[in-house]
Amino acid sequence: MTPPLRIVFAGTPDFSVPPLRALIGSPYEVVAVYTQPDRPAGRGRKLQPSPVKEVALETGIPVEQPVNFKDEAAVERLAGYAPDLMVVVAYGLLLPESVLRIPRLGCVNIHASILPRWRGAAPIQRAIQAGDTETGVSIMQMEKGLDTGPVYLIERTPIEPDETGGSLHDRLSELGATALMKALPGIVDGSLRPQPQDEQQATYAHKLSKQEAWIDWTRPALEIERQVRAFNPWPVAQTRYEDANLRIWDAWAMPGETGEPGMVMAAGREGIDVSTGDGLLRITELQLPGKRAMKAQDFINAHPIQGLVLGA
Repeated sequence: MTPPLRIVFAGTPDFSVPPLRALIGSPYEVVAVYTQPDRPAGRGRKLQPSPVKEVALETGIPVEQPVNFKDEAAVERLAGYAPDLMVVVAYGLLLPESVLRIPRLGCVNIHASILPRWRGAAPIQRAIQAGDTETGVSIMQMEKGLDTGPVYLIERTPIEPDETGGSLHDRLSELGATALMKALPGIVDGSLRPQPQDEQQATYAHKLSKQEAWIDWTRPALEIERQVRAFNPWPVAQTRYEDANLRIWDAWAMPGETGEPGMVMAAGREGIDVSTGDGLLRITELQLPGKRAMKAQDFINAHPIQGLVLGA
């Protein structure tokens, strides 16, 4: 009887959990899980394990948490697991060539885009922000470059008109697990050959920052709507309202008479209509500091806002 394929899994956040659970429930053997070191979180700043570590501990899989692989001992410890394959999903550490060479079948990555579009740290949010109508997941053979390796398999999915960074994250996480299990048999027996990426089509998804969450009301309403949806749940689009930072959780672009960019043209049951560089942005859910997110109608009951200029 052929022994099961030995897999080392490397991942850290929630996005990595469905692929790990799929592997645990498969005929393959997950011999170790690599994840980022525990980080302080919450008001008490207590060390918290990653979601991937929690799943590994639940199922009794050995957990490794090296700070990096610059230490030769960390590389040797990985080699000691004698993996046939390493599956990497949002691990958060760059793998040097010394690590990529260890598994017999190499290292495979699940990337949340249709490569070569949106290589890099924030492919989910950048796809929404750019107005893409389709995205997906790529099962990629890892090499030294950032998301540059040849691709085994791509699974596609439409980006819905009301898609947020959070909703698309969750869908692609599940799709990544499905795509991985679809690709693995062909990777193992050699029947699935990875195809090189077209470098001429490559785009880069820069890491998100809090600074770019600020709304520029001179931009078209449709661009601001995409910003709001892409940055939900983090870093959350925001603007100045009187002396406070107002977070915008949900909004829609719409035609209408405009005035000074940022001016609230109307406020009622349907939402708060703000003038932009092209069209109106109807805000339907928003949040003041220290308060819960609320519907626009509830907000305007306590905060007369019509005629004010946001972002001033």
